[in-house]
Amino acid sequence: MKIARVIGTVTLSRMHPSMQGYKLRCVEVVESADQIQVNQDDAKPIGGDTIIAWDLVGSGQGDWVALAEGPESAAPFRPDVKPTDASIVAILDHCEVQTS
Repeated sequence: MKIARVIGTVTLSRMHPSMQGYKLRCVEVVESADQIQVNQDDAKPIGGDTIIAWDLVGSGQGDWVALAEGPESAAPFRPDVKPTDASIVAILDHCEVQTS
């Protein structure tokens, strides 16, 4: 599970029939705790990898989210099989990072 921030929406003209009704979001992945603390309420890019993920929770632009990748990204759909590599599985209301 990774933390990411939604930076955009992807629009498709066609998609796999099993994914009808879901949205695709463009997210920036957080690579260090400093990126969260500095940018938590800021709209500036955080500089992480950009990933396209299925939005399962209704996130919006600028939301901090939990991102599942790999086989875990399809787990919410079981027993159905869905063609996904990354899914947004939670919206983070607050994130507190303690560094020593």
